[in-house]
Amino acid sequence: MIENKTLTPQEVADILKISKSTVYDLMKRRELNSYKVGKKLRVDLEDVENFKNKTKDAKPINTFSPEPSKFISSTIYEETPYKSSPLIISGQDLILDILCRYLDRHPKGVRALRSHEGSYNAIYALYQGEVQVATAHMWDGKTGEYNVPFIERMLPGIPTVIIRLASRMQGFYVAKGNPKNIKDWNDLRRSDITIINREKGSGTRILLDEHLRKMNISGASMNGYIREFHSHLAIASNVARGDADLGIGIEKACLQVQGIDFIPIQKEQYDMVVKKEDITLPGFDAIFEIIHSDEFKSELQGLGGYDLIELGKVIAET
Repeated sequence: MIENKTLTPQEVADILKISKSTVYDLMKRRELNSYKVGKKLRVDLEDVENFKNKTKDAKPINTFSPEPSKFISSTIYEETPYKSSPLIISGQDLILDILCRYLDRHPKGVRALRSHEGSYNAIYALYQGEVQVATAHMWDGKTGEYNVPFIERMLPGIPTVIIRLASRMQGFYVAKGNPKNIKDWNDLRRSDITIINREKGSGTRILLDEHLRKMNISGASMNGYIREFHSHLAIASNVARGDADLGIGIEKACLQVQGIDFIPIQKEQYDMVVKKEDITLPGFDAIFEIIHSDEFKSELQGLGGYDLIELGKVIAET
């Protein structure tokens, strides 16, 4: 009898000698049983063995194509449709949820899976080949630029294309009426201010830490610096409840929470990053058509809070 064991998607991929993307696809099609532990997907070893036994009789097709990137591996099974090969898109903005919906129904589209990671972790996952699309809004305090300096450092030797999705306003969330009279970054020096922070690796956390570095302020000296939450809405809600005097986030989240005011601080760029070697993969033609379409742009405009003037523009190539 098999001793049951809980496996991560990567461990399943290692056992089956397939990519992690394929494992996610099998889970989504319910061909491989899985379950969630918190936000993480897990699979029992017994279910992996059952999956292997179930597919032993399937006849493999040896495929050769001048475009081998169309397939996850050189051997696929007859019951696996081409359109089911997923892309994994990493980032936290609602724009990406809408993009996935459009991608799923586009004639050239594929199913897309979402990885809700902050900017730094998304780019690192792209470097590791764990995702095919990453998004970022990382401000470099030395150059004053967004994203490009980080991409060049974090993806050494890997040619990429950086595409603008939107510009957004970052700022301070403060209690209604701004009772502490908070105005700008210099107020972070005050001992009577308690902040609430984003998680390490998020673009907002990088923005704060870069400004603290330039101002020669230690985060450890700030009240509330070690308290972390994983979304703009969570930060805004905590400020509204009085759990902190100041939080940092985008203006859009402020519009969804009562009891707070927003102090504009800095306009940021939110960009999509893809490897040039991946652009020929299924789904990328659809992505580029979608982000240049009037329908997609119109839906984003309806959400409010985004400057879409440069939507779809290639900002840089590395």
